[in-house]
Amino acid sequence: MRTVAAISTPYGKGGVAVIRISGEAAVRIASKVFMPKSGIGLDDIPSNTAVYGSFFDSDGIFDDGIVTLFRAPKSYTGEDTAELSCHGGILVTKKLLCAAIAAGADYAEAGEFTKRAFINGKITLSQAEAVGGIIDAKNEKHLAVSLLQSKGALSARIKKLSDSLAYLAASVYAYIDYPDEDLRDIGTEEMKSRLMAIRDDITRLAQTHRYGQAISEGINTVIVGKPNTGKSSVLNSLIGYDRAIVTDIAGTTRDIVTEQIRLGDLIHNLSDTAGIRESDDVIESIGINKSRQAIGDAELVLAVFDGSKPLDDYDMEILNQIRRSGKESCTICMLNKSDLGLVVPSLPFGRQIVFSAAVGIGRDALESTIGDLFGEGDVSSLGEIIVGARQYAALTRAEAAVKNALTSLDGFTQDIAGMDVEEAIACLGELDGRTASEQVVNEIFTHFCVGK
Repeated sequence: MRTVAAISTPYGKGGVAVIRISGEAAVRIASKVFMPKSGIGLDDIPSNTAVYGSFFDSDGIFDDGIVTLFRAPKSYTGEDTAELSCHGGILVTKKLLCAAIAAGADYAEAGEFTKRAFINGKITLSQAEAVGGIIDAKNEKHLAVSLLQSKGALSARIKKLSDSLAYLAASVYAYIDYPDEDLRDIGTEEMKSRLMAIRDDITRLAQTHRYGQAISEGINTVIVGKPNTGKSSVLNSLIGYDRAIVTDIAGTTRDIVTEQIRLGDLIHNLSDTAGIRESDDVIESIGINKSRQAIGDAELVLAVFDGSKPLDDYDMEILNQIRRSGKESCTICMLNKSDLGLVVPSLPFGRQIVFSAAVGIGRDALESTIGDLFGEGDVSSLGEIIVGARQYAALTRAEAAVKNALTSLDGFTQDIAGMDVEEAIACLGELDGRTASEQVVNEIFTHFCVGK
């Protein structure tokens, strides 16, 4: 396998920049661009050692710095690795990388170092994805989940499920291969009982995806209501500054205004929409149609009502639009302007909160309600949360295979159910990388930055 190099620190000026070299020739290449002050060659330097010296190229010495050596297999990639730390100037960093390339290294591809760690068995695929999560984390919860999963928390859970299924498969195939010996460890009823327990465990794990997606990618959230209920004021209140124009003139908001914010531990892709009403204004009507479409596309609807006034026909149209879009279960009704007094009775949806954008009432209640809606209270272990869509898809296929095995046991022999058990094992293997295709693996690592 080729030896590769890349800048592992962000582009720009800084105190220190790091160029990482990994592969069989890593130490030899580092020796061609670095001269230790001690005079001892890098070949004679032990692993896990940092050495001070000078960096040079064909034109001579251009910087002082440190080289840290990690020899296989005790390195991040599982290969010989040299990390070259120079001063963090743009020119000197590029100059050092070019020197390493001239000395025989190839440019690393996006995510290649972590991909090599996976290929060399240092980490599982879910651990590799967690490394990306650490880099991309936008809140403390996502960071905590990614850190635990990078240490193998999710991998351990998947392995336990896979091992349980493998035991059942082994029992089935022992009977197939040696029918006269009756080597089955478990009978049909016990196998069914164990499969039901595995199915329930997989289901519980799959249900964490809704929360995992909310802390990582964010919830597509839309604020809707008739004009002058304070929708834009709600947006500004949640964001923390005046993002949308607020006036007493009905129809001020004519297009969708979107910001990404954090409420509690959850990320929201939050959109304020034009007030829904009948309008002869062509431009406003376009905005109103966008509002109706936004309700259908949303994962969470914040329906804002003026709680200080009785509901009118426009308010009822908002409720009807939510019903027509099938969004009752993911709607929170916000009785805004509560500082002016409340006259609105209970609304026909189960979740509603008292709110005031003007004086800051209701934010904590909103965060708590959204957390409950997206399964925050159902998460028992932060390390065992399904964050990515790929993981969720593999897990749901495993769940379907286990259900098929249970159905097979009702009408067929154990060997027929065994084929479904094997399918479930393969799906779990894909989740963690044991049976993932090369195309899937390559797709995952293309989303990493170069240098990681």
